[in-house]
Amino acid sequence: MCIRDSNKDESAIFNKNNQYWGEKSKLNKVETKVKPAGETAFLSMKKGETNFAFTDDRGTDSLDKDSLNQLKDTGQYQVKRSQAMNTKMIVANSGKKDSAISDKQVRQALGHMVNREKIAKDILDKQEKPATQLFAKNVTDINFNLPTRHYDTKKAQELLDKAGWKLSKDRQVRQKDGKELNLTLYYDKGSSTQKEQGEYLEAEFKKIGVKLDINGETSDKIAERRTSGDYDLMFNQTWGLLYDPQSTMAAFKTKTGYESAISGIKNKAQLYKEIDSAFKIRNQQERSKAYQHILKQIDDESIFIPISHGRMTVAAPKDLQKVSFTQSQYELPFNEMQYK
Repeated sequence: MCIRDSNKDESAIFNKNNQYWGEKSKLNKVETKVKPAGETAFLSMKKGETNFAFTDDRGTDSLDKDSLNQLKDTGQYQVKRSQAMNTKMIVANSGKKDSAISDKQVRQALGHMVNREKIAKDILDKQEKPATQLFAKNVTDINFNLPTRHYDTKKAQELLDKAGWKLSKDRQVRQKDGKELNLTLYYDKGSSTQKEQGEYLEAEFKKIGVKLDINGETSDKIAERRTSGDYDLMFNQTWGLLYDPQSTMAAFKTKTGYESAISGIKNKAQLYKEIDSAFKIRNQQERSKAYQHILKQIDDESIFIPISHGRMTVAAPKDLQKVSFTQSQYELPFNEMQYK
């Protein structure tokens, strides 16, 4: 298909290209419209203004699950989801020296308080699968499993005790050297689920004597904090299936990426060398082993706490056939679709 007309960030029209040398599209025209995240796209389908809707790899952050369920309940629509396209996670900033989050044992303790199975079931409505490591195994060169930090309240308490953060009977928040264990988690206000996840984690962390404040900001502001290092914890996600693992791992050492988050670990200089060396390995099996060694170190430091795998979602009429996905969140093979 070829583009006929477009308005940046609003819409585009694609017409069937009869001069194309390969298999011809079954659809004569496709008009795409950019809709705000949430229920707007699905309301336009109910009104008959659009035929189908699809999200990018932010998955549940791009759709309203109640509206989607309403469409499914009519019996007229099909819902299809792609393979894992990215990993949603919490980034713990080891480089923030004036914060308890700079302590490895504190980060590990928080990792044990993230019940990803419950989040996937109760908050994400089973629309995303729990993530047990930074990259799903369908990512290139990630053909291995890393140790999973399971939900374990007792283990979390033990780690905080070892780190010197004590909880007395007359207090609800742990203290060390007269300072309370108080952390802030930043979430994207444009997300339909991050606030809910943050509120859930606030209650979970309270169980072990950690006070968690949650603060919603725009995605631009979140990106600024990631660069400046002005945060304890924040929601984020990997680059995506088409680009990983290299793009996210390269971001471990870039200012606009996760340099601040990783800057507090002891062996960061050696880690950076290993990343550079791994990128130069041409043999796939050897490269995969190198990535595994790097990611084990990152996992042990609990810099990234994986939560779920983002997937693209399509809601379409049942008579629209051959709905499929590519490795890119920015592509949907319209040329293969056809109506019965």
